[in-house]
Amino acid sequence: MENFLTRTAAYHTLGCKLNFAETSTIARQLTNAGYHKVEFDQKADVYVINTCSVTENADRECKLHVKRAMKANPEGLVIVVGCYAQLKPEEIASVDGVDLVLGAKEKFNVLSYLEDLVKMDRGMVHSCEIQEADSFIGSYSAGDRTRAFLKVQDGCDYKCTYCTIPLARGISRSDTIENVVKNAHEISARGIKEIVLTGVNIGDYGKGEFGNKRHEHTFLDLISELDKVQGIERIRISSIEPNLLKDEAIELVSKSRNFVPHFHIPLQSGSDELLKKMKRRYLTKLYTDRIHKIKSVMPNCAIGVDVIVGFPGETNERFLETYHYLNELPVSYLHVFTYSERENTIAAEMEGSVPVSERKKRNKMLRILSEKKKQDFYRSQLGRTLSVLWEEENKNGMMYGFTENYVRVRKAFDASSCNTLETITLDRIEEDGSVSVVHSFDGFLARI
Repeated sequence: MENFLTRTAAYHTLGCKLNFAETSTIARQLTNAGYHKVEFDQKADVYVINTCSVTENADRECKLHVKRAMKANPEGLVIVVGCYAQLKPEEIASVDGVDLVLGAKEKFNVLSYLEDLVKMDRGMVHSCEIQEADSFIGSYSAGDRTRAFLKVQDGCDYKCTYCTIPLARGISRSDTIENVVKNAHEISARGIKEIVLTGVNIGDYGKGEFGNKRHEHTFLDLISELDKVQGIERIRISSIEPNLLKDEAIELVSKSRNFVPHFHIPLQSGSDELLKKMKRRYLTKLYTDRIHKIKSVMPNCAIGVDVIVGFPGETNERFLETYHYLNELPVSYLHVFTYSERENTIAAEMEGSVPVSERKKRNKMLRILSEKKKQDFYRSQLGRTLSVLWEEENKNGMMYGFTENYVRVRKAFDASSCNTLETITLDRIEEDGSVSVVHSFDGFLARI
């Protein structure tokens, strides 16, 4: 190996915003220890792969990126962390090229394991029992994106019958409000304009804040404090359970200086019978009430929805119940997931399995509905004057960004606009589904 101060490390993240936040924290630890960050396809001394258990092909994706690392440097050390690493550590350790597998409690101690790590025929495993994963490590992503993902909560105490996340991440626990605010200030000091609050179940924020199981604070307490922080341009709330999204939080966002009018609220099914089988903690009436409450105080708010197709017992009638429910609901877009059986879940043993071909057909139907919903929402915003945060990537001479209410917009690439907020007027929908803009300055309008 090279001199310690010139060692290099590369990172790849699979899955959710929370994983991106945690990968960035691991990367900062290695950078502070003298490792220089390089791209994943470059030669590196260390490769860190942060895995996901939600994707249907978690094992295939993990193996694919191990091969990428080995192609870039056959002598590089490969470390696998994340949800899949916690659930299937021995399986991953047997993959050719993997040197170290770290579980939920160990992943933030990469440096201590690196000191004596050498390439061997089989990877080493350091993975606790998930019941032991009861501490909270604050994390946020920075440096790679226009926005930062700020982790405020981890784990989940819910027992949804299809989900492995409690097995991979443990009990619900939270960062302290003081540390969240401190991290928000650090993010702002880096020049990042937008913060996305992330966690496994962020509406449950406050549980385990000081190492106990009771709530010391609530999600409303958290966002109330963050709304007071100076220097932050935007705060966006990631996925939040409908039963935990209270009227007071919706009202605060509607009047906020920092929080933007955008919610992502998991539904999973529009059939009350299936919601009961999934052991969700609400029925469609509560979900409908949440959507209409948001729209009553923020008519132009973007609302995203998670939905699962092909859950056991989803007959054609129950699927159509979901389809028609979503079609009538004033939401902006859907994230559609095809159900796949997971080991050690109740749903995997349920009767009424839906053929895979039918699952795919239903997924396609809802994705088409999602595109229709998004285009309808975009059309409703044409002519409005909003702000856009421009991203840094140059895509065939165009640059893209999102308005505060999550409309994707574009204009001709201008390097001076990168990572800046600009007041624009939405003009027309383009062939790629984005919206072109009219630029506002000094009271005049100029088409771009």
